[in-house]
Amino acid sequence: MTIRAQVAGIGHYLPERIVPNAEFEKTLDTSDEWIRTRSGIERRHFAADGQTTSDLASRAAQAALADAGLDASDIDALIVATSTPDLTFPSVATMVQAKLAMQTGFAFDVQAVCAGFVYALTNANALITSGTARRVMVIGAETFSRILDWQDRSTCVLFGDGAGALILEAQETAGTSDDRGILAVDLHSDGRYRDLLYVDGGVSTNSIGHLRMEGKEVFRHAVSKLAATAEAALGKAGLDASDIDWVVPHQANIRIIAGTAKKLGLPMEKVVVTVQDHGNTSAASIPLALSVANSEGKFKPGDLLITEAIGGGLAWGAVALRW
Repeated sequence: MTIRAQVAGIGHYLPERIVPNAEFEKTLDTSDEWIRTRSGIERRHFAADGQTTSDLASRAAQAALADAGLDASDIDALIVATSTPDLTFPSVATMVQAKLAMQTGFAFDVQAVCAGFVYALTNANALITSGTARRVMVIGAETFSRILDWQDRSTCVLFGDGAGALILEAQETAGTSDDRGILAVDLHSDGRYRDLLYVDGGVSTNSIGHLRMEGKEVFRHAVSKLAATAEAALGKAGLDASDIDWVVPHQANIRIIAGTAKKLGLPMEKVVVTVQDHGNTSAASIPLALSVANSEGKFKPGDLLITEAIGGGLAWGAVALRW
């Protein structure tokens, strides 16, 4: 028998404020058509004044617990993937732990920018398969609106705020590629490409900074690296692209999403797309997309999902998961 990390519950939360593309026309030399054509984004959500990443994460966590029919005390570990923490420390995860009145287990953050949720899933899978934890909640949560340069039309129109949460639990399986749960993971990073996507500030530089991106270069790396990591994760599970039921990609840009699907030889009908409604929510984008698609009844038990993401670092990776 083999222990697999299976999905037990899922949920998400989006801030109330919805910002359509037209709102940017008031302050920038841009248009709804320009933004849609280049990114596929139509609207995004922004956190309210005083609303923090841990607030968003906690709401998503509560939704996931309700979906799983569990209490916070049933969770052994809590991992939050984020690049926009409330404070330098303590971690967002421990803040969520407190908001959930969870006095057991342990909690920590993972920072791999847009690839953060994939990295966090990999950590959760390792905790479960090693026997360190039986149930792990994995949350992707971001308030990217706090680090945007509102004069930079090439970046500020692309990002949004939100949170998604997934609960994984240990289950004994036959140890084949037909098992439900995480089947394989594939992670990469290459620090030589730091200047392609970064924030020009931080604690040790005594500044907050804003997001900076070389969009054309990020696009050039994204499609090839995302397709390759997806194929690598599938290969580790003894599967290939023809076995995929759904691709749930990082929701950064519709052209990257479509380009990756084409490289994998998959029709867009097999791709979950939410970028039009959420924009790029970084580490929150995959769990948001998973939760929305699940609420729409897209996934059936036994469906093979591949999730893939790339972000600052550069850091990228994929997870093969049977629903």
